[in-house]
Amino acid sequence: MRVRTGYLASAGVLLCGVAVGVFAQQSSAPVARYEMRAETMSGFGAMGAGGGGMGAAMAMAMGGSPRAQHMLWLDLGSSRAAADGKPKAEHFMPAGAKLGKSVLLKTPVTKPAEPGNAEFQRPKGRMLIFWGCGEHAPKGQPVVIDFSKLAAGQVPPGLWSTAVPVDRWVSPASSKTYGTWPSDDGKSAKPDSALPGAHRIVSNYAPELSFSLTRDFMGPLNASSSAIGSGATLLRWGAVAEATGYYAMIIGGKQAPKGQDMADIVWWSSSATRQFGGGLSDWLAPSTVARLVADKTVMSPQTTTCTVPAEVKAAAPDYMYGTLHAYGPEEGFAYPPRPADPKAKWVPEWTARIRHRSTTGFLVGVEGFPGANSATGQEPPKPQCKPKKKGLGGLLGGAVGGALGIPGGSGDGC
Repeated sequence: MRVRTGYLASAGVLLCGVAVGVFAQQSSAPVARYEMRAETMSGFGAMGAGGGGMGAAMAMAMGGSPRAQHMLWLDLGSSRAAADGKPKAEHFMPAGAKLGKSVLLKTPVTKPAEPGNAEFQRPKGRMLIFWGCGEHAPKGQPVVIDFSKLAAGQVPPGLWSTAVPVDRWVSPASSKTYGTWPSDDGKSAKPDSALPGAHRIVSNYAPELSFSLTRDFMGPLNASSSAIGSGATLLRWGAVAEATGYYAMIIGGKQAPKGQDMADIVWWSSSATRQFGGGLSDWLAPSTVARLVADKTVMSPQTTTCTVPAEVKAAAPDYMYGTLHAYGPEEGFAYPPRPADPKAKWVPEWTARIRHRSTTGFLVGVEGFPGANSATGQEPPKPQCKPKKKGLGGLLGGAVGGALGIPGGSGDGC
């Protein structure tokens, strides 16, 4: 039976920003699950995001900052199949999203894997792992991983975080029918796109979903770095409204004497304990972030500085690229609403959750890029010439990807 859209909109329930309750307390799995991930990308990372491209690159070349970009990902998973075998799904947006009347969620077509002759090249260098904020790395750091001693393609044991749960996002593997956007409709979120307002998702393989969002994209992160007397690096950033916590990470390297290979890859995390990867690079739920702030894996929302130990810069004299995440709020909806009586059976037709974060990328200690040398938040002076160091994407992207055995990891890092 088809329920009127207006009734669905009024019956959708906001779940106080904790979608865990939707999935943990329900009596049965919903027919459809919908995920929205909204990100604000600023700094160096905005160059490759959404509508960044050449305009962002030119802004940075002139000594300025590229305009922050809004990015949006949509995923619909259903336990049903399209009756005609041709899945179709459409997300109708509020006018403020500036994406037209709607965007189309495309169901990927599975193609058989083609035989290839890709050759795995065993990495020759090492990975040096540091963590924690402070002028100097404590005793026991760095942890050194020698890639030459690992089996081909083997991920170093204990590299990824075990304290941070990896969310089970909607995916083709968890759905009978799956739709995703961005697709091939040529559309993408814009710097001035806004999310608040009525949203409706109509498809031929899931119940109709309807809800109204109140939260918009988060504000951009403005980060800067500066060297201090001890040889350490001071990271600073402006507080972002609605941030639930912050997490910083730096990947750096020491180039081999000859060629384009990296002799050492250096990885630093702002966590007080050795916590890397895993869910830390995801859109974490506010409840999860609160727990991680309590155990000092994630910095509190009141924190706006972190000192990178001097030993990190000493180990990575050639390149240091940083990423800073501000985890944000969440909105959750379901139909029908969860019963007030915890003993009552609940069979939701659909659930939806929308998570936010703001991310910035920055080069540490390279003149001509925003956030490279300024501890005041002001832009650095315009470069007088092109940086002498080249190949950052290829060196770091290829080194990290190849070292971890990631297919295609020896490319240009784009």
